[in-house]
Amino acid sequence: MKIHEYQAKELLRAYDVPVPRGQVAYTPEEAKSAYEQLGSALAVVKAQIHAGGRGKGGGVKLVRSGEEAHDAAKAILSKPLITHQTGPQGQPVRVLLIEEGSAIAKELYVGLAVDRALGCPVMMASSEGGMDVEEVAATHPEKILKEPVDPSLGLSAYQARRLAFGIGVPAASLGQAVKIMQALARLFIDKDCSIAEINPLILTKDGKVMALDAKMNFDDNALYRHPHLAGYRDLGEEDPREVEASKFGLNYIALEGNIGCMVNGAGLAMGTMDIVQLHGGSPANFLDVGGGARADQVREAFRIILQDKNVQAILVNIFGGIMKCDVIAAGIIEAAKSTKLDVPVVVRLEGTNVKLGREMLAQSGLALIPADGLEDAAKKVVAAAKSAKPRA
Repeated sequence: MKIHEYQAKELLRAYDVPVPRGQVAYTPEEAKSAYEQLGSALAVVKAQIHAGGRGKGGGVKLVRSGEEAHDAAKAILSKPLITHQTGPQGQPVRVLLIEEGSAIAKELYVGLAVDRALGCPVMMASSEGGMDVEEVAATHPEKILKEPVDPSLGLSAYQARRLAFGIGVPAASLGQAVKIMQALARLFIDKDCSIAEINPLILTKDGKVMALDAKMNFDDNALYRHPHLAGYRDLGEEDPREVEASKFGLNYIALEGNIGCMVNGAGLAMGTMDIVQLHGGSPANFLDVGGGARADQVREAFRIILQDKNVQAILVNIFGGIMKCDVIAAGIIEAAKSTKLDVPVVVRLEGTNVKLGREMLAQSGLALIPADGLEDAAKKVVAAAKSAKPRA
């Protein structure tokens, strides 16, 4: 789960990390009022979306009066914000953060992620703040310093000092930087984060250290331990199909291809997407219906896939272990009868009750394309997608 910058700063503030004063606004009038209440000669109007690169896309504007804050807010709210992470369609802006200006002397970076090779969180720090960490890693990997974090102990003071020295924090500000790094590590562990970044972490001209921007993602599987974080979820920032799929216990991720995939098991789903790509196709989604899907879940999976007008064909690839092939067959038949199934469907079934499942599909009267094996299924669905007519 992703959250907005202003929400991440609320969490940082709870861990005694200094952040600029700011207020949330939803309209130009609220932005003007927020500027006036802050009482700062210089303020920043910042778009709140779940994507990076907001400044380059025009979503961050400096203002010096209430009228400028109003006009900046109006401009940002009036059209989708396009960044390198949103794609060409952009992302509508619904909420703004109006924040006091800061006298920046230096921009730094600190962040945590889970290192799968080490099996623990790792804190990263760099003197190149304000830039995408991926860009720094690609062009100047030597400028990214790392320290492993023991989840039971947190980030040790000596580790934080080593990082702070390494990225050029002056001696007078060292204590502040160490406290912030340790607090960020505690937050990361306490809240089951998958990513927690402060970028930039700034040194002000009077020697203060402050989190000027923040990004946090959380492990969905751990949210039951943090019910208060569920209130931070902004469904308007998520793909409606992915939100709908989650309501039915389906794991769905939208992609940009034209072949819909419905598979049981994440590993098999990845393998299915790979073999479709190998034979010249392009998957339109990742969809794992799970090991024990019901017929109604299969029906909903079809409906969600068909909402994507780019889908020209669907590949159903089911291995019946826990899930029985006759249950899948019943779901496919029910889906075809209850939805406008206007694309060719290739079906590959193997496993428990496969004979019964195939018989049910054959006797259904539906125009389904059976496949013998995964490679045969991939070839048939790619061919079907290429010959299909564009959907209305």
